[in-house]
Amino acid sequence: MDFKDVVKQLSERVEKLKDSLITEEATKNALIMPFLQVMGYDVFDPHEVVPEYTCDIGTKKGEKIDYAIFKDGKPIILIECKHWNQSLTLHDNQLLRYFHVSNAKFGLLTNGIIYRFYTDLLLPNRMDENPFWK
Repeated sequence: MDFKDVVKQLSERVEKLKDSLITEEATKNALIMPFLQVMGYDVFDPHEVVPEYTCDIGTKKGEKIDYAIFKDGKPIILIECKHWNQSLTLHDNQLLRYFHVSNAKFGLLTNGIIYRFYTDLLLPNRMDENPFWK
């Protein structure tokens, strides 16, 4: 199956399921985890995909991001998830705060329908204000 077919299949899944997803957790399970699997990550391997990863921010302890994808024991991608019908615009700053306190090089903000990919192209270790890919 090529990438175009995979995207079409995920899109059909979204249309079929979204109206029955009443919580953010349901959105993660039905839409976002299948996306991560298609991208080649084992969502059931805690060495690879860590749910509720702690990203302490200064004196604010216990802050958690929805998922962190690990490689060689280090987080490489931070993923902040929202309910499928929630606007992502209000949540860019939340991902930005987590990004600054981790060594991850990529951030993903998603509601299972829209995926915004971020990195630090402008300044090292500072997440860019705008995504490099949607």
